[in-house]
Amino acid sequence: MPAYPMDRTEKLEAENQALRQLLHTLTSDAAYNEGVMRRFQERELALLGAQDLPDLIERLTIGLRSSFNLESVRLVLFDPYGVLEELLAALGVPACNIPHLFIEREVQQALDRYPNLHRPWLGPWVRRHQPFPAPANLRSEALLPLRQPDGLSGFLHLGASDPQRFHSGQGTDFLDHLARLAAVCLENAVNRERLRLSGLTDGLTGLYNRRHLDTRLAEEVSRARRHRLALSCLFIDADHFKRINDEHGHAAGDQVLVALAKRIRDQLRSSDLAARYGGEEIAVLLPQTDLHNAGLLAERIRTAVTAEPVITTDGVAIPVTVSIGVATLRGDPETHPDTAARRLIEEADAQVYRAKTAGRNRVCCACTPL
Repeated sequence: MPAYPMDRTEKLEAENQALRQLLHTLTSDAAYNEGVMRRFQERELALLGAQDLPDLIERLTIGLRSSFNLESVRLVLFDPYGVLEELLAALGVPACNIPHLFIEREVQQALDRYPNLHRPWLGPWVRRHQPFPAPANLRSEALLPLRQPDGLSGFLHLGASDPQRFHSGQGTDFLDHLARLAAVCLENAVNRERLRLSGLTDGLTGLYNRRHLDTRLAEEVSRARRHRLALSCLFIDADHFKRINDEHGHAAGDQVLVALAKRIRDQLRSSDLAARYGGEEIAVLLPQTDLHNAGLLAERIRTAVTAEPVITTDGVAIPVTVSIGVATLRGDPETHPDTAARRLIEEADAQVYRAKTAGRNRVCCACTPL
């Protein structure tokens, strides 16, 4: 057989080496993509398995950061009317206490800072995009829009120290799919929490209902007795509420109740529980709060309520005052919890009667803890 010229042999060897290198690269890329796909699938299953809204938020942030070895993951949710914040507060997990979650109230101002988020945006880290503290070593970022049927609900922010981790030429199919799933999971979780709370809350004021108060009261009394902790109760009654209904109508009376509930709720801690007891009466449980501090809180609530009138949708200004009764239960374990719970409510109610008799628009406290 005729021998190939030397330069042709070298050329074939070079081509074979290039083909082997290409095969190695394709094999490595396939293995990498398989690993990425597996991590995405694991994260998707984790999102679908979230127990509640706070758990879902944790899986979207801490879980995602761990799965993909990222320096930073932040969840930014748009909440122009404070609905989400109120929902989380009702669940006993205020938004400000959830790591890596940021609530944007000024939606348009927020959108002005970001690129056009119709699809995931990838590129170098830009400080102006973030309304939150970020690690100093971030060099690239991905913004994943969370789109729901009624529009953009927020986005996921992924940050990496590697400048090439997220870049404009990178494929976004996996990220886009993850963002769509996250948006659906968030919407379902919010609706599920609303449905669950609807059975525990008053439809008008958004406060807890009396049934839930009775359940929590029994639990809190047992806890206070067991650990010898203070437990206080406020009973709040809107003054001359019948007159408001008679003079302005029941629709105006409902608006007054809604405003009253909000002004009370604004003064409470996340651990406190406010419930509509009946009519215009609102009961508030204050765990680990003694008589003195409960009285101070009651006075703050009274001041906040009377600070300005309630403006109805018809433009009518209705002055509102409240009478508040305060009672406190100590951690003495001798009395049966059911008896202690009943006495606590009855004593707070009796103090409201004292406040009404003394002229209304005041706070009256039991002389000593029960």
